Amino acid sequence: MKITRYLDSAGRIQLAADGHRITGDLFGKFTVTNEPADVRKLLAPLVPTAILCIGANYRRHIEESKPGAKMPEYPVLFMKQPAAVQNPGDPVLLPRHLRSDAVDYECELAVVIGRTGKNVAKADALKYVFGYTAANDISARDWQKQKGGSQWCRGKTFDTFCPLGPCITTTDEIPNPNALRLSLTLNGEVRQDWNTNDMLFNVPTLIEFLSGSTTLLPGTVILTGTPHGVGMAMNPPQWLKAGDTMTVEIEKIGQLTNPVEDEK
Repeated sequence: MKITRYLDSAGRIQLAADGHRITGDLFGKFTVTNEPADVRKLLAPLVPTAILCIGANYRRHIEESKPGAKMPEYPVLFMKQPAAVQNPGDPVLLPRHLRSDAVDYECELAVVIGRTGKNVAKADALKYVFGYTAANDISARDWQKQKGGSQWCRGKTFDTFCPLGPCITTTDEIPNPNALRLSLTLNGEVRQDWNTNDMLFNVPTLIEFLSGSTTLLPGTVILTGTPHGVGMAMNPPQWLKAGDTMTVEIEKIGQLTNPVEDEK
């Protein structure tokens, strides 16, 4: 089942499953009606309760970012605020008030938690997943690395820096999240093209780690890391600029496209 969130022709926020309107609570009891979805504008498929992000989770991305770096012993965690979420089709804004001139893309598989969990065992971890969506972990590398006080959150959580979509594909259609092809194209040029089977820490391992002594609430979104091919690693680095168009594509989920504009 593919869950979408949208504005209808009356301006109301609605949910749909496979093109039919949903009533009820997405993470509780809901009903799929026979009413066709009246989609005026597609929105991000949920408003997350939290956005937990994993860095350095693909070996070749670690090597391109810092050649010779030691592989992490534990997952590397940072966070984005929910206000960073952007809808499919809406622009990623290059910060101009707190300026960045080194904004980058990162295609990622995002996990959507569907039930409350704490100290979840790896063997049970996928039982807590509602589904999966595509994400673009937009990153201001100058604020991430030089200006952020030695941590990543400032460079990762500007407004619009977390596009999500186009849908949530439920777990019945993706029994194994670590067997999905994911890619990113910039202005039609393929920049990233890899598979989630190359994660250092797979999805069950991440859920076990993130739920350790920590409650994961329904609606929590986990960004699972990006493969190699980011603009920062090119020689010279290739940063996003106004007028660019990015498309993240993940097998069984679909395409997430966002243009790039300057912040007004």
